[in-house]
Amino acid sequence: MTSPVGINAESVGPWLEANVDGATAPFTYELITGGHSNITFKVTDANNTAMVLRRPPLGAVLATAHDMGREHKIITGVGKSSVPVPKTLAMCTDESVNDAPFYVMNYVDGLVAHDAPTIEAEMPDHDLRAAASEDVVSVIAALHKVNPDDVGLGELGRKEAYLDRQLKRWSGQWEKSKTRELDDMDWVYNKLVERKPEQRYTGIVHGDYRLGNMLISPTDGSVLAVLDWELCTLGDVLADVGYLLNNWVQPDETTAAGATGFPTSTGGFSTREALVDRYCEITGFEVGDINYYRAFQNWRLAAIVEGVLSRYLKGVMADSSADTDQFRAQVDGLCEQAVALLS
Repeated sequence: MTSPVGINAESVGPWLEANVDGATAPFTYELITGGHSNITFKVTDANNTAMVLRRPPLGAVLATAHDMGREHKIITGVGKSSVPVPKTLAMCTDESVNDAPFYVMNYVDGLVAHDAPTIEAEMPDHDLRAAASEDVVSVIAALHKVNPDDVGLGELGRKEAYLDRQLKRWSGQWEKSKTRELDDMDWVYNKLVERKPEQRYTGIVHGDYRLGNMLISPTDGSVLAVLDWELCTLGDVLADVGYLLNNWVQPDETTAAGATGFPTSTGGFSTREALVDRYCEITGFEVGDINYYRAFQNWRLAAIVEGVLSRYLKGVMADSSADTDQFRAQVDGLCEQAVALLS
């Protein structure tokens, strides 16, 4: 069987046997679709035991956004808390094995509720959707209450001035990767700098916390594992709340152009207000002006999606079938939503 692009089977197989307990050749590799940054493969060995291999995209990328060792460290650390994550199995820093560093973690069998059709087909029961709503909030609240020092992540990044760092980082990323000029991006950036609130609560920030980045039990709605930690850092945890709310689209709500089919738009999930109330009840935090964080996350995601668009246009992603027009429309829509939230 031919290996997918991004896997050098002749060297990866022997490495897996030597470094992952119980792994037995031969191995099969399957690209797991859905991600537009780091590349994820399902690996199955001769005993039908599944695991997951994560590696960077195939071309030149931001070192901080695609640092496999850092991502491996984060998942290993978070795994020491009550937050559900896959168990890390091995880390490879020898680029001669697969042309880039990669790590391996256990395979968690669950539902990736990334769009409305998946919810309609796999979670038709509204009681199950309500249960999932509660656990999604419980898990992010638990993450935000973790002391990074207690799980070996105290040196993951600077704890203070999160918004300052993020605004600087993503404005710079926008300038490096933009494929056209968008005046709204500059307008939103200036407003975000002008209205920046004081950081009140500091902890581990996932950076991409939404239903599409977790595995849900189709039986009881519980969160089985939180995935995609590549944007994780330390800082203002309310940024995660703003991001979750942006993705928690209500039924019949207008969303960013090019971004349709949000899982929560199917109905049966908690309202945004209920999410915030539950989060505050569990954490004891006060949310404050959540629209600022929502606008910040729309602007930040616009910069990220533009970077994804740029990489697809350069042909450095394993999946070449993406609709680049949709990415472009999504960036435009995210800008418009950020403007509306700040106006």
